[in-house]
Amino acid sequence: MVDHDVKDLDLAAAGRLRIEWAEQSMPVLRQVRERFAKDKPLQGIRLGACLHVTTETAVLMLTLKAGGGQVALCASNPLSTQDETAAALVKEYDIPVFARKGEDHPTYYRHLAAVLGTRPQLTMDDGADLISQLHGESGRRQVGEVIGGTEETTTGVIRLRAMEKEGVLAFPVIAVNDADTKHLFDNRYGTGQSTIDGILRATNILLAGRTVVVAGYGMCGRGVAARAKGMGAHVVVTEVEPLRALEAVMEGYQVMPMLKAAEVGDVFVTVTGNTSVIGKEHFARMKDGAILANSGHFNVEIDLAMLATLAQHRREVRPLVEEHTLSGGRRLYVLGEGRLINLVAAEGHPASVMDMSFANQALAAEFMVKRGRTLERKVYVVPREIDHEIARLKLASMNVEIDDLTAQQESYLASWRHGT
Repeated sequence: MVDHDVKDLDLAAAGRLRIEWAEQSMPVLRQVRERFAKDKPLQGIRLGACLHVTTETAVLMLTLKAGGGQVALCASNPLSTQDETAAALVKEYDIPVFARKGEDHPTYYRHLAAVLGTRPQLTMDDGADLISQLHGESGRRQVGEVIGGTEETTTGVIRLRAMEKEGVLAFPVIAVNDADTKHLFDNRYGTGQSTIDGILRATNILLAGRTVVVAGYGMCGRGVAARAKGMGAHVVVTEVEPLRALEAVMEGYQVMPMLKAAEVGDVFVTVTGNTSVIGKEHFARMKDGAILANSGHFNVEIDLAMLATLAQHRREVRPLVEEHTLSGGRRLYVLGEGRLINLVAAEGHPASVMDMSFANQALAAEFMVKRGRTLERKVYVVPREIDHEIARLKLASMNVEIDDLTAQQESYLASWRHGT
């Protein structure tokens, strides 16, 4: 059996059923896999992936393997792994997986090292942890073997652009997150629905009539705000970027600084990709019973260390719900240890939206094999033709037809000579 570190291989049969269920809702990636199986664009390429180990990720791994890739996978978050899926990938599909739900910090980094031990020529990240390790002292000897990488999420792209700006990025990376068929759909509709799903699974609260504070109005924040509003919540948005704040106002949301929002919020959701968005000064103003959740990649958006020092008593009142009792008896509830609530308490994005995200990953990997050695050490956007092809395939799978430009229309758009 392939090298692995998973919780229980006896879970494999259940995991296979879950993978097959997800695969039904991923027609674009299925079509990509059919072509990959024929063309073998990744033949012999060692690919190391650090992604959330979910059923949708499993379908991506099978696609990469069908394309000839030698794939190894570890988790990009200690609490997001679906143990059944991890077991199935190992036992049913012979893919090396190093992931356990709830793994501690040393185990997490040992798993990263295990994937790097396969000496990947392509990296595939969700948060840039694998690339960061490659750029550390322990990974520098391997950097020369890497053709390039891909990055799935906003936080990872932020880190990679910082590396490029500092001149330390050692190979080209494609920002899959920035593809329109990723962030306009996955971030907005996927994060929006799955975040609310996670909060409700963890708490079983009624959102209608409550005030939900959404920190950050990027694509993820837009989705969370829209879904909360749709369930009858009064939504408050906090932002640091004026254009996004203005858009939130125009969408009908109340916009205010977090210091003011802290006083009125019942449920807080952070989706900024930044650190300490909710901190000591905000905890001091919150209502008794306020609920705090994070849907940004890292568990740094809520200052959990500060909250722990302020708490006079802590206890788990429900699975994934920790009560912090402050002076005066006020209680604040943190969901899922401040980690990605949509993956910690729920199942992450629905398969139908991950279909487009992971089709981007597969095609970006193919592009990197073909072109990576000619690219500079920069962060690149997904080529427009890939974005459009994925959109076309997705529409076709939904039986949606659109118009084509006529020759006259193409001529009109290509000319500057047409006037009134």
